[in-house]
Amino acid sequence: MPAIDLDGVALHHEATGQGPTTLVLVHGSGGSSAVWAHQLSGLADVARVVAPDLPGHGRSGGGAPAAIDESVEIVRRLLDALGLARAVVGGHSMGGAVAQAFALAHPDRVTGLVLVGTGARLKVLPSIFEALEKDYAAGVRLVTDLAVGPSASAELKDSIYRLTLATPYRVTAADFGACHVFDVIERLATITAPTLVVVGRDDQLTPPKYAEFLRTRIAGARLAVIPGAGHYVQLERPAETTAVLREFLLSLAEGIR
Repeated sequence: MPAIDLDGVALHHEATGQGPTTLVLVHGSGGSSAVWAHQLSGLADVARVVAPDLPGHGRSGGGAPAAIDESVEIVRRLLDALGLARAVVGGHSMGGAVAQAFALAHPDRVTGLVLVGTGARLKVLPSIFEALEKDYAAGVRLVTDLAVGPSASAELKDSIYRLTLATPYRVTAADFGACHVFDVIERLATITAPTLVVVGRDDQLTPPKYAEFLRTRIAGARLAVIPGAGHYVQLERPAETTAVLREFLLSLAEGIR
């Protein structure tokens, strides 16, 4: 898709589908819209699916947002540029933090939330910061080892490693820094949007207990725990993840909570 100009910053996004519902999917730390490749194709028959590269990531220009609230503003401006008054907003890991913060800041613009491999608080291990700073390639390898489940193929693991390594160190470091101070635990109960929480059963970075906490604190939230997947559940188990997202989107279209 052509990039959208946001005050001089070229924001790239992928978009598919023509459905009655628009789903905006935000990637995680050091990532890009590529992490949603299976959902962009697999949900195009039931929704309009939009996946941006946040500034500094993928094919977007500019520098990485220094805080989750800055990414929230990027998503708001993206919706404005696309002429979308409301959308289902979702995200993976850091992107899930952006989705939660967006729902808190702009509840009138959210028809639903999709929270994948994320939590209401995203503290980052000091060892990860240290490893990335000392040797970026080795640090990315460490994060990748933690981020995929034991069932992931070597090919998938390598593709996630290369995707993150292609993101400049300063961008990935800023992402983890933004995650480290993110905390909306005390505000979760004010979220009223229909919510789907998805997590891989073998997720070590944002384990299932994080997802269960989201389910218990957000009224009416649904939880899907996907077997045989780690943190990158949407890439490790794409068919299963896409299926639960499809069911959720269809229920929203039918007005079912």
